[in-house]
Amino acid sequence: MGTNPKQPNAYAQAGVDVDIEAEASRMMFRAAQATFVNREGDFGEVIVPFEDFAGVRAIDVGNLPEGSLMSMGFDGVGTKVELAERMNKHDTIAFDLFAMVCDDAVVRGAEPVLVGSNLDLTTLGTDDRYLPIMEELCKGYVEAAREANVAVINGEIAQLPSRVKGYREFAYNWGAALVWFVRKEKMFTGMEIGVGDAVVMLREKGFRSNGISLVRKTFKKHYGDTWHEHEFEGKALGLHALHPSTIYSRLVVSLHGGFMSEGSTEIHGVVHITGGGIIEKCARVLRPSGLGMRLDTLFAPCSAMQHCQHLADLPDADAYKTWNMGQGMAIITPQPEQVVAGAKEFGVEAVIAGEIIEEHELSFVSQGEFQQGERIVVPLKD
Repeated sequence: MGTNPKQPNAYAQAGVDVDIEAEASRMMFRAAQATFVNREGDFGEVIVPFEDFAGVRAIDVGNLPEGSLMSMGFDGVGTKVELAERMNKHDTIAFDLFAMVCDDAVVRGAEPVLVGSNLDLTTLGTDDRYLPIMEELCKGYVEAAREANVAVINGEIAQLPSRVKGYREFAYNWGAALVWFVRKEKMFTGMEIGVGDAVVMLREKGFRSNGISLVRKTFKKHYGDTWHEHEFEGKALGLHALHPSTIYSRLVVSLHGGFMSEGSTEIHGVVHITGGGIIEKCARVLRPSGLGMRLDTLFAPCSAMQHCQHLADLPDADAYKTWNMGQGMAIITPQPEQVVAGAKEFGVEAVIAGEIIEEHELSFVSQGEFQQGERIVVPLKD
């Protein structure tokens, strides 16, 4: 790709080129436009009064049924962006971004509808050398939005050369806001959960966006500053750590039903297993009922996670508080076979892992590095 021959002005010399930023914004807008089709013919269809990247995008919320609720969620991908910078691979990081906000919404029984993002970066430079990275980000943007069945309605790019630092000259932080809708009678309160309900686990093959600081610290300690280049099981260790998050929200909406659609399966609760692992996240969903959970058949963590746990000498109980350890989401249901079958249709591995119990504790058979096959029991606090 060629370079921009123009002379940089004073603002550009300070690290902010508004012309290059405008081109990057147009690229992101074109990517956002490609996501509008996800909501066509459904609630949340995007209305665009006029075509312009600075124009208005909206949805029609007139005549909503009584009991219609709307809320927002916010999250980001944290330090996982450094893995993208290290590997110079940026086309999957949007999956981590969308998974964090969209999968949080279905925990409430809601349907994710609209996304906006805020991309803070070091600099786009004074020529087009970094626009290929923007193209990768845009590619992932479109693919992740399709996977989550949401429309990207707005976004912001900010060049902050004195505030944003990273592994390479082009470094960034990426956060998002999600607008979700739910019918009040379909919300999960935690009180729907009952003794004997099954717990179905959905498999996660990577780290998602949690515990990455420990991953970076551990691998750097053992393999040095360029740990991401270390070969592990036939590919760079950095690629293992960068593995994109699975987005489960479209599957859960199809099972539970969306804002304006009926579901196929009775669901009593959903757990998005992120920071704090199954111990914290399952405890949170069980707190209202005062019940517990017994898990006998968990997925094993990915090999890179096991390797990191081994190098860090991290006990299994702590590992299950730090990472997802192979479980990205739990669905609590009296119809587990239907959940497993539905997951298969979406290409998601699922297993009936256990059930809800009377005792207010989390009891699980570890698949970790040091206590594989042993049962760990964690009392839950009220």
